[in-house]
Amino acid sequence: MKVFGKAGKAAAVAAIAALALTGCGRSETTTGGATEGGGFEQNASIGVALPQKTSENWVLAEKLFNDGLNGAGFKADVQFANGGVSEQQNQVSAMVTKGAKVIIVGAIDGTQLGTQLKQAKDAGATVIAYDRLLLNTENVDYYVAYDNFKVGELQGQALLEGLQEKKGSGPYNIELFAGSPDDANAKVFFDGAMSVLQPKIDDGTLKVVSGQTNFEQAVTQGWKAENAQRRADTLLTGSYTSEPLHGVLSPNDTLARAVLTSVKAAGKELPIVTGQDSEVESVKSIMANEQYSTINKDTRKLVEHALTMVKDLQAGKELEINDPNSYNNGVKTVPAYLLEPVIVTAENVKTAYTDDPVLGPITK
Repeated sequence: MKVFGKAGKAAAVAAIAALALTGCGRSETTTGGATEGGGFEQNASIGVALPQKTSENWVLAEKLFNDGLNGAGFKADVQFANGGVSEQQNQVSAMVTKGAKVIIVGAIDGTQLGTQLKQAKDAGATVIAYDRLLLNTENVDYYVAYDNFKVGELQGQALLEGLQEKKGSGPYNIELFAGSPDDANAKVFFDGAMSVLQPKIDDGTLKVVSGQTNFEQAVTQGWKAENAQRRADTLLTGSYTSEPLHGVLSPNDTLARAVLTSVKAAGKELPIVTGQDSEVESVKSIMANEQYSTINKDTRKLVEHALTMVKDLQAGKELEINDPNSYNNGVKTVPAYLLEPVIVTAENVKTAYTDDPVLGPITK
């Protein structure tokens, strides 16, 4: 949850705080956590608790963390919690028992690890929230992520630009999809997008034909494609038997492809559909002029900075923080390092991934 200078962003924070029961910063450095002023042994155990394998970026993160930590001489303990929240709780506890000096957490549900994070801090570990903010706990030291509110803003911007480019003059019929309600980022993405889209809904440029305009109505449990496709089927049957569907706000690529599958099955003209994560099949879909856009959040760069944080902690160095004041998790403000997301459409898809070993060859 982020405290923003602009009124719309501040309102988004209030909404997230209510959901979770709970000013943009300058570049500076800070120290914190159990290793302040110190450091730890070179071959220390480092725990990385990742969520379920719901998208390609998490699978890639597992490999990058294993390779990067082991290559730097650490003992990597990288775990996926495909069994759900209770499994992730047990994994974090096990990392503490094994003596992990740093525990990096990509949470399934950022509100459900309070006991385990306290165990970690009591044992002297430093806790880094990765990609998703850990909520309602004082036992988190740092946050490393892409600017997720900006991700949503870019998705809203891409939807408007795509509609204007490909669907003629408005008004435009759209539908809204959001991520899983137990993921702290899902509401941030949605609120970022709605900060762009709501004024256009209010002035009549955009019409949500189903009337489902709030986050709770738009959520997709577990980020599962089948849940998004099922809802898209229902929306098309209920609201678009005679109306055209011009655009869909989708928070990630997996859900975007699910929506497109539903539209194709219904025999409808493809709408403008947004996405996120630069998944291979969605990048191919953009090149084929089906999915309109994705957001490039290079997982390699995100993991690389998380690894830099671990190395600096090991050496007792100050950590680079470029947003020290914005991310209040309901209990404390968590010092953050944010990376910049980028919109990718057919216009720039051939240049966006030139240094990506997987996507670069595909987009040539």
